[in-house]
Amino acid sequence: MNTIDIRTVDVVQYLQPLREGGSMPAIVKADDDFLYVLKFRGSGQGKKSLIAEFIGGELARTIGLKVPELVFMNLDDSFRNTEPDEEIQDLLKFSVGLNLGLHFLSGAITFDPLISKIDALIASKIVILDSLISNIDRTAKNANLLYWHNELWVIDNGASFYFHHNWETWENHLSRTFPFIKDHVLLQQATALPEAAKEIQNLITPGKIIEIVSKIPEDWLMSETDILNVDEKRAAYIQFITTKLSMIDILVKEAEDAR
Repeated sequence: MNTIDIRTVDVVQYLQPLREGGSMPAIVKADDDFLYVLKFRGSGQGKKSLIAEFIGGELARTIGLKVPELVFMNLDDSFRNTEPDEEIQDLLKFSVGLNLGLHFLSGAITFDPLISKIDALIASKIVILDSLISNIDRTAKNANLLYWHNELWVIDNGASFYFHHNWETWENHLSRTFPFIKDHVLLQQATALPEAAKEIQNLITPGKIIEIVSKIPEDWLMSETDILNVDEKRAAYIQFITTKLSMIDILVKEAEDAR
């Protein structure tokens, strides 16, 4: 299985904000001459949404889903000096340092559940993945899926792992299922859930989970207000994903019952 090699690039040009995103990401150019959608550490959910985006994206890639390349992006303090919008100035100010970028899929079309039919196995993999990572943000109102070059691409996993917004109670989430799956945009098309579950169990190995979590930048895990230290948080993410995988049959039944 491929090892994860995350590149680090520098932002060289701030191009435009994407105001439809709640956290106001932006299209930027990096020093490798590629365009990226930059997710800011200074946004409302902060570094935790970057962690969720990163883990969710790399797990999706592991199970064979199409995910834009994820890169770590250095943002320096020069960009806010030329930004007239005060809200964006503040966002740039609080995001100096290491952020997360997704390769910009130029010309991609937003997935429309009313007209788009997709492969049942792909739909089933996405439904199960979102159950595993407790992703509450893949609904008909906000599918967070794109069509690009006639393929379905998974984006925006930042609303996952919501247990990490309160580390004092995180272990309470270990045994929970995911009732929000009833609102999943692909639930009706996910007619191959048992087959998808078998593939996912074979592909998301214990070693792969450890590898993904080990790549989270230490800086993103540091917080003066959290009760867990960096190593304890890494262990918690590993335990959460491992536990959810052990419950995959229960999660599949919950999704089938909801459908």
